[in-house]
Amino acid sequence: MDVAASNREQRIGILLVFLSALMWSFGGTIARFIEATDSWTVVFWRSFWAAAFLLAFMAWRDGLRGTLKLFRDMGLPGLAVASCFAIASTSFVVALSYTTVANILLMQAGVPLLAALIAWALFRERVSGATWAAIAAVICGVAIMVSETLTGAVSPIGDGLALLIAVVFSIATVITRRFSHVRMTPATCLGTIFAALFAVSQAGGFAVSSADMGFLFAFGAINLGLGLACFATGARLIPAAVAALIGTFEPILGPVWVWLVHGEVPSGRTILGGAVVFAALLVHLAMEFKRQSRPRRPGVTGLPAPH
Repeated sequence: MDVAASNREQRIGILLVFLSALMWSFGGTIARFIEATDSWTVVFWRSFWAAAFLLAFMAWRDGLRGTLKLFRDMGLPGLAVASCFAIASTSFVVALSYTTVANILLMQAGVPLLAALIAWALFRERVSGATWAAIAAVICGVAIMVSETLTGAVSPIGDGLALLIAVVFSIATVITRRFSHVRMTPATCLGTIFAALFAVSQAGGFAVSSADMGFLFAFGAINLGLGLACFATGARLIPAAVAALIGTFEPILGPVWVWLVHGEVPSGRTILGGAVVFAALLVHLAMEFKRQSRPRRPGVTGLPAPH
């Protein structure tokens, strides 16, 4: 491949990953428009539309036989990633009933560093001193955010679910790094199917207004499904560190949209803790760029948040 073609692919990859972060950043804003009070009804319809979109996307990209092969080739690692995705996407919807969008998104900004901690604990992967410092900063930032639960200002359920989302996505990131053959799109599609099936057993009903159904379609097919399709396509064209850096636009923009559209203002501790987490992540990524004298083989090394 010539240099011009390689540069063109990288530009396309950067654009697609940015579009994915932009799509995901609207998740909290869309959710706040939905009037249905049963979170499990929202989980079901969001997962249903996301699964429908992703199945259609894979059938268009890989054909019916290719799509079936992708599901067959996932194996146990794919099932594990799907389970993590189902837990994370479900917890995101339920957490919105208990805490702010900013609290959920900013806590997830530390996923790459939490993944490094889990990989060290489980597989003794080498962690540099600088990364240890960044991990400690992330833990401090998260502690600042969840400290509001001790004062009663924020529900511990909301912060607990936000932390759960970050942990399960960190686990999914470690799995995809250890088993690089796991394709993100079929695994996350299966995760949406798992989430929808579980929601069926929990929801009090599935009837929603036509307005809500429109928002639920956008919440599932566009926010989650199209965002994932853009990321899965674009992240294969650029180095993983670049994809991770561009992905930080989601937790930056998400709280801004909710503030502008719905007037939801994050608390002082959320802003302070989120700033600590972001600073740690950005310093870590900057050092990764410096350490990598040449780009590693492009590819997806982790999973984004399902927003």
